[in-house]
This record gives sequence, structure tokens and C-alpha cells, in this order.
Amino acid sequence: MRIAVVDIGGTSIKSGIWQDGQIVEIRETDTNARSGGEYVMQKVLGILDEYEEFQAVGVSTAGQVNVEQGSILYANENIPGYTGMKIRERIEERFPVPVAVQNDVNSAAIGEAHYGAGIGAKDFLCLTYGTGVGGAIVVNGEVYTGSSYSAGEFGGIVIHPECRDPKVDMFSGCYERYASTTALVKQVSARFPKLQNGRDIFAQIEKPEVGQLVDQWISEIVYGLVTLVHIFNPALAVLGGGIMEQEYVIQKIQELLQEQLIPSFRNVRVVQAGLGNRAGMLGAAWAAHKEYQKRKTLC
Repeated sequence: MRIAVVDIGGTSIKSGIWQDGQIVEIRETDTNARSGGEYVMQKVLGILDEYEEFQAVGVSTAGQVNVEQGSILYANENIPGYTGMKIRERIEERFPVPVAVQNDVNSAAIGEAHYGAGIGAKDFLCLTYGTGVGGAIVVNGEVYTGSSYSAGEFGGIVIHPECRDPKVDMFSGCYERYASTTALVKQVSARFPKLQNGRDIFAQIEKPEVGQLVDQWISEIVYGLVTLVHIFNPALAVLGGGIMEQEYVIQKIQELLQEQLIPSFRNVRVVQAGLGNRAGMLGAAWAAHKEYQKRKTLC
């Protein structure tokens, strides 16, 4: 079976064909997100036109997704006019195959559950650290979506209430503003203007002043994880995002987290995500395969 997969991000659209558990024919296209939701949708349709002989389509996308309708419940202005986009309907109008649409972090969690770091774990938490902080809750191998398909908004955990001012910034005082890669770069570049990304920062981590700022940022990551572990009592937390490929970060998180947990919660394992930028595509393929089987059963 061949499943076309599309992973829509604010910067690029990754696409490929899932076949025999692997993603092949991988391509990457600039999103040009500022051109708006309709432009992005037309680009997705054009990308799918370039692939041949697929029996289903899986879509991983930025924004909050109504998985029943395959539409965008809410998206910020990174893709103007994307809110309300009926992705499933638009794709099925063009291609006579089943389509499944998932939020990008949920797709990554599904990918990790079945192909990556979550294999063998019935329940786990998945967090991604990048421009913001994304999250997903996996229960019995399925993503828990909540009452309005938006569960796992871990970036909204309030960890600095003294800085909270939602009238100015809905995420003020929240995890996302302190634990994201964006937050790290902002803090470090304010002191060291030449260090403008995570790669540059970790190349200089041996410098005491840089290392101290990195450790402060890791402490912010741990604050949120302490809350989540005490709420969910997971056996596993999978941490993704390019910054988590730094071994120092994972080791330091594990060390600090254990110190701050009630003893009965210290069984939790914290691991790097295993699939990198393929996680979303693999999760989208899994969801599309499931949708294909469901519709096949109904026929």
C-alpha cells in the first residue's frame, strides 16, 4: 500500500510516500506561509499531484485540528487565513482516497508511538521544543485530544505567575515563553549577540557565562516537566525538537528532574525523540492507514 503524506509547517512542507513502514520519495518545499491559508492549500494540492498511485493521504499540520472533520479549528497568524480550512474536504475533492488530518505534534507523537522512542510504551507524554512548546498525551497507543481536539497545550502551563498578563500576551508567564528554543536564543543573544541559534550556543557551551544561561533554560524545562509528571505519572516522556539532540540537555534534564520528583514518581524515563523530522510524516501515514481500514470495513 502507498500512502501520500504531507507535513505542513510554517517554514516548509515535507512530503513523501509511506510504503512498507518507510517514507520514500521525500521532498521539501517552502511553505511561504505569509501568503495565506489558501495559497498553502493550493501548494499542498500541487505537491500531491506530483505523486502517483496512492490509496490514502495523511496530513500533519500546524494549528489545532478537528480530526473528525479534518479541518483547522484554529491557527495563529503564522499562516494568515488558515483557521477554518477544510483540508480533508479539499483533498478528497481532488483525489478519490481517504484522508486523515492531524495536528503536527500529535502526528509526531503517533509516529514515535509506532515507529520511534515510544515503541512498547502504552502511555507516554510527548513534548517538542522549538519556536514554542508543543505537547501530546498518548493513552493506550492513541492521542488523547480532549473535548475540543486541543489537549496537550503544555506551552500554556503557568510557571511564572508574577509575569502573567494575558491581556497583553496570552502566553505571558507560561512554559512556552521560558522553555522553548526561542526563549533560549533570546536569553543568550541578549548577552552574546553573535550567538543567534542553538547550534552556535552549544558550540560555545564550555564558556562559563554561556553554560550558565543554558543551565537556567534547562531549569525552566524541568519546572514544566515536574508539573506534568506529577499530574500524569507517566513511565515515559519523549522530548523532541532539534535542540533535544544535544546530549547535554537530555542528561541535565534527567538529573534535575529526579531531584524534584516525589519518590514514587521517579520511575519516569526521559528520552530523546527517535525519528527527527520524519516523526510527523510517519504519524500522518499511520492515521491515514487507520482511516483507510475504517472506510474499507464500512464498504
